[in-house]
Amino acid sequence: MADQRADTTPSAESVPAIPKALTAAPGYQVRRLYQAYLAVWVRAVDATLTGPQFAVLTAVDAAPGHDQRSMASAVALDTSTMADVARRLENRGLLVRRTAADDGRRKLLYLTEEGERTLRAAHERARALDERLLAPYGAGQRADLMDLLTSMADHWEGLAEES
Repeated sequence: MADQRADTTPSAESVPAIPKALTAAPGYQVRRLYQAYLAVWVRAVDATLTGPQFAVLTAVDAAPGHDQRSMASAVALDTSTMADVARRLENRGLLVRRTAADDGRRKLLYLTEEGERTLRAAHERARALDERLLAPYGAGQRADLMDLLTSMADHWEGLAEES
């Protein structure tokens, strides 16, 4: 007997328009950008290495031996999220956490050889993705866009700290 259930896939006509209250909200647009970025990241860069993990590996590569707390600040993660990300990277064999000799509570971070290889490969794909994302913009527009995004992030982080 044929399946007589109604097709539940919404047609283009049945999807409601995005309310102006949302399209005028910067947070909504940032969330849209982030959702789209995550979807493209998984396909273009790495399906198992998350953006925060990539950021941590990049920061540790740039400053090996720094502690988790300072690295959290460098990659815009709260300390509990940083601890979780570092643990996951350590479990995957990409990172080593060593206890600081002067303070048993501090964990110093270092990349493993596998971490270095993983980072190099992901870095190349991430830069290629950046090129694709910014392709519609000329060099001057790209610089202006990055300045604006950085300024916005700095401002919003300041607002978050006030709260």
